[in-house]
Amino acid sequence: DGEMLGTPDPELAATMGFSGFGKKARTFDLEAMFEQTRRTAVERSRKVLEAREREKEDQTEKEFKIPFTDPSAIASSATRAGSTLTEREAVCRESEDNSNEALSGPSMQSQRSVKGPAEDSDDDDDDEEEEEFIGPPLPPGFKDSDDDNDNDDTEEEDNNPVKKIPDSHEITLQHGTKTVSALGLDPSGARLITGGYDYDVKFWDFAGMDASLQAFRSLQPCECHQIKSLQYSSTGDVILVVSGNSQAKVLDRDGFPVMECIKGDQYIVDMTNTKGHTAMLNSGCWHPKIKEEFLTCSNDGTVRTWDVNNEKKHKSVFKPRSVQGKRVIPTTCTYSRDGRLIAAGCQDGSIQIWDRNMSVHTKFHCRQAHASGTDTSCLTFSYDGTVLASRGGDDTLKIWDIRQFKMPLNSADGLPSFFPMTDCCFSPDDKILVTGTSVKKGGGSGRLFFFYRETFQKLYEIEVTDASVVRCLWHPKLNQIMVGTGNGLAKVYYDPVKSQRGAKLCVVKTKRKERQAETLTQDYIITPHALPMFREPRQRSTRKQLEKDRLDPMKSHKPEPPVAGAGRGGRVGTHGVTLSSYIVKNIALDKTDDSNPREAILRHAKEAEENPYWVAPAYAKTQPKTVFAEVEPEDDETDKPEWKKRKI
Repeated sequence: DGEMLGTPDPELAATMGFSGFGKKARTFDLEAMFEQTRRTAVERSRKVLEAREREKEDQTEKEFKIPFTDPSAIASSATRAGSTLTEREAVCRESEDNSNEALSGPSMQSQRSVKGPAEDSDDDDDDEEEEEFIGPPLPPGFKDSDDDNDNDDTEEEDNNPVKKIPDSHEITLQHGTKTVSALGLDPSGARLITGGYDYDVKFWDFAGMDASLQAFRSLQPCECHQIKSLQYSSTGDVILVVSGNSQAKVLDRDGFPVMECIKGDQYIVDMTNTKGHTAMLNSGCWHPKIKEEFLTCSNDGTVRTWDVNNEKKHKSVFKPRSVQGKRVIPTTCTYSRDGRLIAAGCQDGSIQIWDRNMSVHTKFHCRQAHASGTDTSCLTFSYDGTVLASRGGDDTLKIWDIRQFKMPLNSADGLPSFFPMTDCCFSPDDKILVTGTSVKKGGGSGRLFFFYRETFQKLYEIEVTDASVVRCLWHPKLNQIMVGTGNGLAKVYYDPVKSQRGAKLCVVKTKRKERQAETLTQDYIITPHALPMFREPRQRSTRKQLEKDRLDPMKSHKPEPPVAGAGRGGRVGTHGVTLSSYIVKNIALDKTDDSNPREAILRHAKEAEENPYWVAPAYAKTQPKTVFAEVEPEDDETDKPEWKKRKI
């Protein structure tokens, strides 16, 4: 038994197939195996890359040397190429010999990541070079031709800013028939709002419109007051509406009211002590950073800041003053791009700028910025915040450095402006300044002028329409120009290549055809408490009902037009069939003068005497000769006493 439990006989074990029982189990060091595999893979990759580099060098030498060498050089280069191929075949054989080890190691991606970052970048560069050399060699100078063209185009655009103006295409939105005095685009550029002298505010959704270009909503938020300004907040969720009354309104994106500013007490002399404006508003705008704050200016001589969440009182009051310290009316106002400064253009021609947190004294001011007594219609800061542009009612456009506020940097004149809200704006790259001009009725076309900011050279002009150009807006995201005109149009200028979204979304959509059946059916009237015999069956599908009504000869019968003149076809004429209408009609047609009834009767005496029919035969025996009353002369009342005289 002891022998049976001991080590088995080698011959018996070999015969039975259990020869492995007597040996010890092998232990595998996995870390050592992976390390060995990694080293092998790195070495093999290095050899392959060296072979590739040698091959590329040979090929490059061959390209440049073949035209200048004899056939022996070609043969030597072929020999070198053959030797390179022999080396590659050797490397491939080596890789085949080590295939078992390569399969058990990490993948090529992990091999590349195991190497240092320097080796990684070298490999990437080599791979890119390898991709460039696929196929036959390119002719010299061809490889960089596209890049050169792109660079040339970019340089040409930089040198010629006119090419950046997106005016190759345009669409026209019909707001109404009166002046479009306000334009607003939300920050994303999805919705446009227009307001005008017809009191209407219209909402346009570029993504929802088709080629018919119809507004999806129209409302009158301020009843019978002209719209002066419209602007979306920095987040695009609310809209500031400034109209001709003294109370600014804030609407949400769909036009529903959010808040209305309070009206001030007009009997208080010091405007600081009133809670709101007491006279007509002129302009307003949102704070560029704080989404709840906005700014308004009014004919009461104040500029006020407001908080959307507090409609009962303004936040702060700024009071522009003339040289003599008297009250002066601000006609336009704006924030700087960072929101720290508040600027106002006044009727005495001055531009006054305050620190937002200090409302008493101005931080900068220019007393003779524009002609006194004219309405400065627009102030706007450049995107870099260093320059202020002003559009004056004295037909000028000026640009200022507020740090040196005595003299304008540049000025352009001969730009007529008839409206108190004529706009100016900067291009998205801050290199171009845009404004519109006004014209009298029949006096030519309103134009949009583009000036180079640095030199104020007139770069370009667009002839918009045969009416004044009032509002202009160049949206930085869409790269499209919106223009409001004096004849009720809102035009959008865009370029299919340079512009994004906006008008490009709606021009490609075809007009939706109105189904004819929709105009035939009547609205379904719901009467839940009607008796069963009077209750209409509930409509399950409107489309099927439309089709049924189209086939019904009664419901799809076109109404007969009204009958003009005498009746025909069993239909009564316009004068009616009653006796009273007939008599009225004949009385209206009878033009005889019956002022004297006796003459009217005697007119027929001769005919009655010759052809008696009614009266004469009845009196033939009793009174054959007609007797008429004699005309008595009027009594002379001169000799009568006063009390007997007839009173007239």
